[in-house]
Amino acid sequence: MTSNSRVVVIGAGLAGVRLARRLGELGTPALLVGDEEHAPYNRVLLAEVLAGRYAPEVIATPAPARTVHARVTGIDRDRRTVVCADGTEIAYGTLVLATGSNPVLPPLRGLFTPDHVLPAGVHAFRTMDDCLGLSEAVRPGVRAVVIGGGLLGVSAARALALRGAQVVLAQQAERLMERQLDPGASALVHAHLAGLGVEIHTECRVRDVRCVGGTVRSVEMADGYALDADLVVLACGVSPRAGLARDAGVDVGKGILVDDELRTSDPHIHAIGDCAQHDGTVYGLAAPAYEQADALAALLSGDADSRYTGTRSLTRLTLSGHGPFDLAAFGETQPRPGDDVVQLADATRGTYRKVVVRDDRLVGGVLVGELGTVGALARAWEGAEPLPDDGPLLHLLTNDGGF
Repeated sequence: MTSNSRVVVIGAGLAGVRLARRLGELGTPALLVGDEEHAPYNRVLLAEVLAGRYAPEVIATPAPARTVHARVTGIDRDRRTVVCADGTEIAYGTLVLATGSNPVLPPLRGLFTPDHVLPAGVHAFRTMDDCLGLSEAVRPGVRAVVIGGGLLGVSAARALALRGAQVVLAQQAERLMERQLDPGASALVHAHLAGLGVEIHTECRVRDVRCVGGTVRSVEMADGYALDADLVVLACGVSPRAGLARDAGVDVGKGILVDDELRTSDPHIHAIGDCAQHDGTVYGLAAPAYEQADALAALLSGDADSRYTGTRSLTRLTLSGHGPFDLAAFGETQPRPGDDVVQLADATRGTYRKVVVRDDRLVGGVLVGELGTVGALARAWEGAEPLPDDGPLLHLLTNDGGF
């Protein structure tokens, strides 16, 4: 393949690896460029590594044959080359940015040392190196404070508790996973973590990380209350990693702006995965990343009709070991006036199921525990078709999903 026809993919996360492998299968081999020292891996399973359930090699994903390790520092759009930190250049005909996202580091006093690095004991939780650093530091009895009660914070808190840490979770919102779950499901997540010994503070704003000799010692809340800490985990969300595109003059909003061909404002550059913003949305989930990779692979391999038109995303969290805990949420979990709602809760079994129906169409749902119906419910929601009228709405929550 000549350099002016070469497909170069920057980023060896889920989206980049999927794209490179699909392109190879379709006869359009690509060069994959990744900046992590580790082989590609499934980032979704990092919490299982931290919990000690999986060894790091278990979550590794097969790397495409044409993979190089390098940190890309710039894009020369005129010459169609990318520049690497070691000074080497890689020519491309089509460039795909699959650069993923960066952890959000909150503006807390004391968070950074004078050298602009995190103090000893303070960890982000985004990469394999983050996970391995935490795994090395955690031990039974260690005092760990997790800042953030979203999907990532809940996963990290549970993993640390299973490793024997004394965990405190500080969440600024009024409940856990407020973006994905309704209050009923959120309460079950709260109870599950509390049952593992996690101390949970909601509606709680952290204002300061206090260090002694460059090592974290405590976390101070806005009301002045201080939590002793040997470890602090920052789980405050992620932001699209769009710096390369922005520096090259490619249009960027919340993420790298792309159309239905996943093409940026530069016709020779595409973007997929966590870094991409399509039709106003940055997904930050695995399923949309896979769908974008598949659509782009088909397009770049000659299918001129291939388009990406968006993903109706389902959030699913499975926490294994020492009593599995499963949850799934999709669509609108909070009903509007006039919506029909079916809700079943079993406190003894720790299960909760709720669906929201509007104009005979399933518009959202949330399930905690025993997710046997989630596949059928998700298919009905994704298809946005009228629900069958030959049975009661309660059938939606039976073991076969009512379909």
